[in-house]
Amino acid sequence: MNKLCIEGNKNLNGSVTISGSKNAALPILFMTILTEEKIKIKNVPINLTDINIALQLLVYLGVKVTYKKVLYIDPSAINIFYAPYYLIKKIRASIWILAPLLARFGKAKIFFPGGCKIGNRPIDLHLKGLIKLGATINLHNNCINASVKGRLQGKYILMEKISVGATITIMSAATLARGITVIDNAACEPEIIDIANFLNTIGANIVGAGSKKIYIKGVLKLTGGTHQVIPDRIETGTFLVAAAVSRGHIICHKTEPKHLKSVLIQLTQAGAKIKTGKDWITLDMRNKRPKALNICTSPYPGFPTDMQAQFALLNSISQGIGTITETVFENRFIYISELINMGAKIKLKNNTIICYGMPKLSSSNVFCSDLRASATLILAGCIAFGVTTVNKTYHLIRGYESFPEKLNKLGADIKTM
Repeated sequence: MNKLCIEGNKNLNGSVTISGSKNAALPILFMTILTEEKIKIKNVPINLTDINIALQLLVYLGVKVTYKKVLYIDPSAINIFYAPYYLIKKIRASIWILAPLLARFGKAKIFFPGGCKIGNRPIDLHLKGLIKLGATINLHNNCINASVKGRLQGKYILMEKISVGATITIMSAATLARGITVIDNAACEPEIIDIANFLNTIGANIVGAGSKKIYIKGVLKLTGGTHQVIPDRIETGTFLVAAAVSRGHIICHKTEPKHLKSVLIQLTQAGAKIKTGKDWITLDMRNKRPKALNICTSPYPGFPTDMQAQFALLNSISQGIGTITETVFENRFIYISELINMGAKIKLKNNTIICYGMPKLSSSNVFCSDLRASATLILAGCIAFGVTTVNKTYHLIRGYESFPEKLNKLGADIKTM
């Protein structure tokens, strides 16, 4: 899928089932390297390219992978401690192979990872954390060589800045280290909690995940077990925005409302009527035009950077003037020019966009720059007058399972070209 043709001016209504979290599933897949025993993982969004690349990487290392509605992983026969460039370059999540290989085998070699071009995302905090735990790191020819004599050693690690990725790397490495590791100024995302729950299920000793300070008491060996991945909060938020911008009514099933508090607050302020249950959220914006919002992205529990583009679309068709300030990634407004091509009135000033709400957008020929921008431009096509062509949609299937198909069931008219 590289191009979509979208008939616009649609109201999106109905129900949608939310997939498992990509951002939790990816590191959990790589954490299976830490054990020699069999793992069963439920609710994995198996049809995403990032997940498929992660599984290819595991298979390359010698992991046996079987999928029968549930993912079965047997990492007992791993016999390779490096990963090939042609796979590593495709996803940034490949950095999470490094720590499990190092912790279990005492050595690892990977190339610098790839991923979406949404700004500078250095891996220095990952490497500094591993070095503090006793690893030797050598960088040469775009390659990371890591080794340790014996086991890693638990340490107190104060993170220079909040980093989801580095928190995951250090937490995974520390599970098999000697003694106690403390991660201070840790990321608090729900995905961090889910990864810690998975590791604890297979024998790790981690407390404090979801808070600023995580404690890991190293163990000699991990076991097997079964884990269910949490719902994808970003997919949920994207479908809620779909209802808000189209003046529709959508219910999201198999989700977790507690993970979306900041998003739900903003949507309520935009004028949406929202109800929640144990595992569902409804949003009703029928016969209403959203109100413009002022938003600033920040680490969890703040407003997620992964919802920034979707809310830029919402502000573009809202009443009034709204602003969005991006504090997490410095290059995440690339998509703005495409919304402007569709009639949005947006000005960029440093790391803030100012959106002057327009009653309607118009169809255009637009190009996707990254994962979240792809979903945003597709939603823009659904509500714009005329027929919109969205190009380079291969970004989309990195993080959204069956997105066009789910939207079509809600009343969209999207065709693959």
